[in-house]
Amino acid sequence: MADTQIHSTVDFDKPGKQHGHLMIPYSYNLGGWANLMVPITVIQNGERNSDKDGDGVRDTEHDGPTVLAMAGNHGDEYPGQVALLKLCRELQEADVRGRVILIPCLTMPGSKAMTRLSPLDGKNFNRCFPGNAHGTPSEMLAHYLTTVLFPMADIVIDIHTGGRSVDFVPCAHMHLVPDLQQRQQMMAGTEAWGSEMCFLYTDIAGTGLLPAEAESQGKIVITTEMGGGEPVTTAVHRLTQNGLRNVLIHFGAINGEKKTRAQRGIKPARWVQALHRDDYRFAPESGLYENIVALGEDVAAGQIVGLIHFVERPERDPVPVIAPTTGVLIACRGPSVVAQGDCVACIAHDVPADLLK
Repeated sequence: MADTQIHSTVDFDKPGKQHGHLMIPYSYNLGGWANLMVPITVIQNGERNSDKDGDGVRDTEHDGPTVLAMAGNHGDEYPGQVALLKLCRELQEADVRGRVILIPCLTMPGSKAMTRLSPLDGKNFNRCFPGNAHGTPSEMLAHYLTTVLFPMADIVIDIHTGGRSVDFVPCAHMHLVPDLQQRQQMMAGTEAWGSEMCFLYTDIAGTGLLPAEAESQGKIVITTEMGGGEPVTTAVHRLTQNGLRNVLIHFGAINGEKKTRAQRGIKPARWVQALHRDDYRFAPESGLYENIVALGEDVAAGQIVGLIHFVERPERDPVPVIAPTTGVLIACRGPSVVAQGDCVACIAHDVPADLLK
């Protein structure tokens, strides 16, 4: 048994549908024996890997994959939370071919406070991995995922948006993992989401990411950036909810007809990548940021994509933010107020054809 202080009120091996909580102990000024209660839903069709008829042969009728699907890694990213809350209610045992584990909100205190980080411990949950069994609540939960839930799962889904800081072209995305078989399965799952763009990205703001930990354990990891900002359009909600179901069907976790993008009336995905630090543009000074190029628009090398204005110095010319290479603006600054060092733009480039094979 993994070394953890977290108690689960659900039995991960029990057939049927269960709603419960991950109970994370912590203390605060008005609660010496408090628990952070993270909702979790487990839906499993039949006993896993069981010999129901006693003939010595494992019955495989309901031995589909285990999928762990999560949202709210950052508290202020809501489309995935809505999609998973709906799936928790709608998905029934008869719909499932294997086991589906759903966590609608990993950073519950941040979701309630509309903050990226957890106000409970000040942690960015997506920098807490592999976690610490005896650390803060965020670190304990990261450790539980690393040592208990990831080992159970075949497929890990982590739904993000750009939050309030960055607006993204709504896309499914992934790391360029070195294992070719793992990479190919992840690329197929990424395309199954149904977004117009699929995005290969790298980590430019530290280590300890949830997807990286799951990938290191050999899991098929599907992640997203479903837009960004506080307003969420109906189109983004629709893409998030349909995409999640499409991926579950694609991997055979739930019932449904597996269809290609063409069969679904979706044009081939445009695969783009931002794998070098220069692809991510940071504000050289603090000020008011003006997006010059529309999100999703192609840009040329040397083109101005944004301007930083100085409210206290109206006579001063704005400082330009320039695309270093030709590509597409896949992400741009959300709030107008920008601090020196904030990421204000991401320029992605079409993926070479040999990488897609």
